[in-house]
Amino acid sequence: MNKAEILIIDDEPQIRKLLQINLESNGYNVVQASTGKEGLIFSANHPPDLILLDIGLPDKSGHEILKELREWYNKPIIILSVQDNELDIVSALDNGATDYLTKPFRTGELLARIRSAIRRSQHTENRSTISCGDIKIDLISRIVKRKGETIKLTSTEYNLLALFAKNEGKVLTHQYILKEIWGYSYQNETQYLRVFVGTIRKKLEDNPNHPQHIITESGIGYRFE
Repeated sequence: MNKAEILIIDDEPQIRKLLQINLESNGYNVVQASTGKEGLIFSANHPPDLILLDIGLPDKSGHEILKELREWYNKPIIILSVQDNELDIVSALDNGATDYLTKPFRTGELLARIRSAIRRSQHTENRSTISCGDIKIDLISRIVKRKGETIKLTSTEYNLLALFAKNEGKVLTHQYILKEIWGYSYQNETQYLRVFVGTIRKKLEDNPNHPQHIITESGIGYRFE
């Protein structure tokens, strides 16, 4: 049994019921909220292991709820929405969403993403080293090794790689990465980011033109695998 607790914040009773049945049959504990306010109150009093958040809520936009949650809640939040336009997806990811699923979605896919998000969340707590295939990143000594050999990275290249690795499997938007590494004034310098990603790929990938670790999410950003 998973025993992880999942909070569903969605105003559609039938969606909440369907999610509850599927999640509980897979061993999760489930609690529900029909409004953003209810979800915020429950999250503050009993922080769950993961939140499923609908964007179209009756009292507040899911984007607003996401921003408020991210002021203190650091566990996975998966967005569920009927909106599939790039602007909504990028906005949610920029505001701290762990993942984004468009309704209607396959139950199997949702369960897989939940398992992955919770596993990553548990795995990243208190880590001093990160291993990804033949790459090992020591977060304390700031040493990166590939196939046992130390890779020379500039300070900026290391900071960028560490940001990717700490968010393994999560799509990071261009704006989020630029803000985290270079600051707010660089949020539109996507070409700047592309150059640094290219140099890191040359040092870490077997084939930089077909990367296996730093994956491009077209029009959105990058994902580290």
